[in-house]
Amino acid sequence: MSNKTLKLPEVGQWPDKLTAPALIAGAVLTTIGFLMAFFIVAPVGGAAVNGAELIGDVMVSQKMLLSQKIFYFHMPVAITSFVALGFGCYYAVRFLMTKNQRFDTCSRICLEIALLFVVLTMITGEMWTRFEWGVWWSWEPRLTTYLILMLIVIAYFVLRSSVDEPERRATFAAVVAIIATIDVPICFMITRLIPSSIHPVVLREGGMSPEMGLCVGLCALGMMLVGFALYRARFNQVRLTQRVEALKETIDDER
Repeated sequence: MSNKTLKLPEVGQWPDKLTAPALIAGAVLTTIGFLMAFFIVAPVGGAAVNGAELIGDVMVSQKMLLSQKIFYFHMPVAITSFVALGFGCYYAVRFLMTKNQRFDTCSRICLEIALLFVVLTMITGEMWTRFEWGVWWSWEPRLTTYLILMLIVIAYFVLRSSVDEPERRATFAAVVAIIATIDVPICFMITRLIPSSIHPVVLREGGMSPEMGLCVGLCALGMMLVGFALYRARFNQVRLTQRVEALKETIDDER
């Protein structure tokens, strides 16, 4: 047996101690936010069309229905997807600078969390569109740019599964992660650049009352805490798997 010191992927870092509290706090805050949305806060202002407009070949009149409560779930999951993509981009840049595989792992897990919340954003957005305007899809600016974002994130994982050599795979994936994050400010600013009746600029136009803002804030904070807990749990699981694989390779080499 060799006396060479093994360099194994680390596990059990101090942030893991925050996983359970973050998950519980996130669940509590999100639940409080949802209860506020349904029992205290009015429908979001500015979400209805003015008069009657043609949306997806359907003439829609102004509505303020209960289904607009989806907004209080839709916006927080979208914000969380943006945050996850931002961290994924950060770790991707760190990997390109250092070629440290740990940063590639961090970036990949961030993109996994981002994909989860991107899909939730698309689902809730489509529910809102269907219930409010009677169509499942409309090629309006934000829907289109966010669809592009989702496709880029999916392409990230397709790329990872199609490249065998680890460093090349990590390098290509890091570039795609950065490209995906570039689309984030475009998604956020597109309704300011190209006004849309479906996606009002509620922050700039004063579409949210203080109660609405508090509700959205609670849900967003809760979702981000849940996202953090999922990230840490997944990171720990991946690093344990990598640790086991490294031990197996070391044992095989020393036989």
